[in-house]
Amino acid sequence: MTKPAILRYFETLNAGDFEATANLFADEGVLHAPFEEPIIGKSLIATYLKTEARGMQLQPQQSVSKILADGTVEIQVSGRVQTPAFGINVGWVFLLNHHQEILSVTVKLLASPQELLNLRPHKKFDV
Repeated sequence: MTKPAILRYFETLNAGDFEATANLFADEGVLHAPFEEPIIGKSLIATYLKTEARGMQLQPQQSVSKILADGTVEIQVSGRVQTPAFGINVGWVFLLNHHQEILSVTVKLLASPQELLNLRPHKKFDV
């Protein structure tokens, strides 16, 4: 990964500096998080990350980038996310504009159905 915005995305998220992460996005940037409606704009992205990303450690491992017809750059990153409760393989798809701002990030869980089922909270039943 050689794009500074992508490197900073992982650095700031891992440091818990969610305002700095959100500021990497374009004004109308979009975060597509798993199981969520699109989160649009720096302020909403920062608020979402403060609520949902605390304690996460993102471990990017490899990336592939290409320039699209409209001049935007798409970077696909694969890696792992470790939360306080579990670890899971994840893919990120970034779109960057010519100002190196993040237009969108799509986060995809790369887990088998069984792994996803194991993430559900276990309920205890009182008899």
